[in-house]
Amino acid sequence: MTLVEVRRNPVGIRPRAVVVGVTAAVATLVVSVFSLGTGDFPIAPADVVATLFGAGNPAHEFIITELRLPRLIVAILVGAALAAGGAVFQSLVRNPLGSPDMLGVTNGASTAALVVVILGGSDLQLSIAAIAGGMAATLLIQLIAGRALHGFRFILVGVGMAAILTGISGYLLTRGQQMENARALLWLTGSLDGRSWTQAVPLLVVLGAVLPFLVLACGPGLRILEMGDDAASALGVPVGLLRNGALLAAALLVSFGAAAAGPVAFVALIAPHLAKRLTRAPGPNLLPSIAVGALLLSGADFIAQHALDDRVLPVGVITGLVGGAYLVWLLTTERRAGRI
Repeated sequence: MTLVEVRRNPVGIRPRAVVVGVTAAVATLVVSVFSLGTGDFPIAPADVVATLFGAGNPAHEFIITELRLPRLIVAILVGAALAAGGAVFQSLVRNPLGSPDMLGVTNGASTAALVVVILGGSDLQLSIAAIAGGMAATLLIQLIAGRALHGFRFILVGVGMAAILTGISGYLLTRGQQMENARALLWLTGSLDGRSWTQAVPLLVVLGAVLPFLVLACGPGLRILEMGDDAASALGVPVGLLRNGALLAAALLVSFGAAAAGPVAFVALIAPHLAKRLTRAPGPNLLPSIAVGALLLSGADFIAQHALDDRVLPVGVITGLVGGAYLVWLLTTERRAGRI
């Protein structure tokens, strides 16, 4: 990427990125139609579409809008939030493995949520605690790392914080009762069971407020930062302000995503990496990452609901299996190419 390219295209919109984003969005719509129509009461795709446009019968309207649609919307929104947060984190630390899953943000949300579970708190209290815990962990990592919001220092601080919080979470699980621990383990795995508009609406509001800020205010600056801090400063980019603002905004998205569905594994890591490989473009690739993240989580939840006939799996089981396999493939490919 050169300075001329940045000036000609400051928002970072490229034809290939548009194709990737639109394709992922269309695929998400297709998955959504099948997800809304599949279940104990099957509904044909044409009837699903008719119901969504207000032309369905009362039975279809109830099943889709009240039972199935809220879960699907939460899946799409959480996937988008995690992917956007992961894209910013990877761009800031300049490392494809620098996702909030591995740098302590989701661990902070998990630990705070566990405290509420052990104390027998409500779902609302759990969500608030998860958001507060994720943001507190981010601020603490930011404070310890100082100005080194890129490179190995920030990664090491984040990994160390994640290890500490994982240990605390393990201790909390030993202090809980059987029913509380079962609830905690389901949340820690990442689950969309029982999700309603109560979880969807706050997440939609946060995404509507934070995503334009990241895409329009931070996106161009993050692309310029890839040329180095000195070059970015010389071009008038407020490096420190940009890093801190983008980091906190990304952490807020990840924390709200974790509050809505638990710390779903690997979405924040895989979606931005897939988007970057598909677009072959520099920068955080926020819009393609968001579309890919929504597709990944909605598709994973469809599989989780229908892979086994007798039970519904937590969505984190599917993302963990797919993400782990992808990570092994990625590390093998990078090693063969001599990059690690």
